[in-house]
Amino acid sequence: MHIHYFTAQLEVIGINPFVFIPDETLNMIFEVSGRNKSPIPVKGTVNGLDYTQNLVKYKGAWRLYINLTMLKNSPKRIGEIIKISIQYDSSDRSIPFHPQLETAIKGDRRAFENFEKLTPSRKKELIRYIHQLKTEESIQKNVNKIIAYLRGEGDFFGNRI
Repeated sequence: MHIHYFTAQLEVIGINPFVFIPDETLNMIFEVSGRNKSPIPVKGTVNGLDYTQNLVKYKGAWRLYINLTMLKNSPKRIGEIIKISIQYDSSDRSIPFHPQLETAIKGDRRAFENFEKLTPSRKKELIRYIHQLKTEESIQKNVNKIIAYLRGEGDFFGNRI
């Protein structure tokens, strides 16, 4: 395993807390992952608590964004020095297509055509959203909303086709 440990000051860009990654650590992650384009999946610990996240390059700098699940009250802790371990995460992070959503999209030509035109990140957002729902009722209700959105008959979280 290629785990790197470092400390960093928690900073903020916009409303998003983050830390910069030391060059030595970045180079190790690039080498192990075989890539140097954003995003790069990583895992590790922040102050001893496990996280799974992506390294992203934004405004020319690689950053590890520190969300609330990684560090409690992170937006209120700007300036704090935190302990981080990080390594490339080679695990499969794909989210399977929910069968009800897949059937509904494939069963509606217009919805299917519009789904295929979406950006990969937007497709993933829709798939992830349905996948995290718990009840059969909420799954069906939101599959119907997504199909209406894909048919151009409504919006989904403020977005329209």
